[in-house]
Amino acid sequence: MEPFSPPEPGFPAEKSSPVLQKKSRVLVGVTGSVAALKLPLLVTELLKIPGVITLAPGVVGSQHTVSRQDKLEVKVVTTERAKHFYNAQEIPVTLYSDEDEWETCVIRAWDLSKPLLFCPAMNTAMWEHPITAQQVEQLKGFGYTEIPCVVKKLVCGDEGRGAMAEVWTIVESVKRILEERDLPRQS
Repeated sequence: MEPFSPPEPGFPAEKSSPVLQKKSRVLVGVTGSVAALKLPLLVTELLKIPGVITLAPGVVGSQHTVSRQDKLEVKVVTTERAKHFYNAQEIPVTLYSDEDEWETCVIRAWDLSKPLLFCPAMNTAMWEHPITAQQVEQLKGFGYTEIPCVVKKLVCGDEGRGAMAEVWTIVESVKRILEERDLPRQS
């Protein structure tokens, strides 16, 4: 796999991003990876995208109101194993979990005409295993977009490729995809 050199760390300066013109939804899937620690920050930053729907803090079953002007909805699907990596009270959107029968069927039921971005995260030994390369290539073959993992010291003590991309990299990728989808189509 190609090495990835991210731009300088930190969140880029806010650009005047156009408000989304059509309703879009962002579904964040979270597995049992330590990368789930980044979930509260990721959701917080996604909610800053212009035109985002703001949801009341809470978990499944929380009440929230949505205005008609809002154009972007953010939801999170998480596995039960991932829940010990974050505090659900810090995530200001509804969380859906295995108990809600989401499990791994989300990807298999995905509408291939819609973008899907994936952010691998694992220890270096897992990342370097040939099966991982095959699985990543298979996802890309479906038309899904990889936000590559990065090199750093991992929680397991490994130093190498395998850490999930930084939150700001993910958010900028989501913004780019949403803006591309929102552009008027030329006939």
